[in-house]
Amino acid sequence: MKRTILLGFLLLLTFDTAGQLGMKLAGDRIGTGADADWLMRVAQEPLIYAVLGCYAGAFATYISLLKYAPVGPAYAAAHGHIVTVLIISILFLGERLTLLQSLGALAIMAGVAILAVTETSGAATTKTAADIQEE
Repeated sequence: MKRTILLGFLLLLTFDTAGQLGMKLAGDRIGTGADADWLMRVAQEPLIYAVLGCYAGAFATYISLLKYAPVGPAYAAAHGHIVTVLIISILFLGERLTLLQSLGALAIMAGVAILAVTETSGAATTKTAADIQEE
């Protein structure tokens, strides 16, 4: 069961990261605006549909994780894409990393690590949605 939950976390991270990167790339291709021409560019951009698919996959994965995984790590995993998108954007999209972004990424990773450690040490008292339904 633990391996399945870990794979679920990785799948969620993949969907979220791909969706965010797709949105960044689509936004660069579409540009800005608020007129009918811009709306047509949005509707004709294939990456928008890939992004919507990624968001649907992330939602389905997250809902499945909530059924079997403790809420704390599932919530943290749902926000881990902030760090992965930042890293990929720096490496491949030419973005720069500020000190504040570095501190934020470290805080997110520390939070996930703390949740993982406390979840492991308090596993006997942690209940999932499946445990609650069985009662």
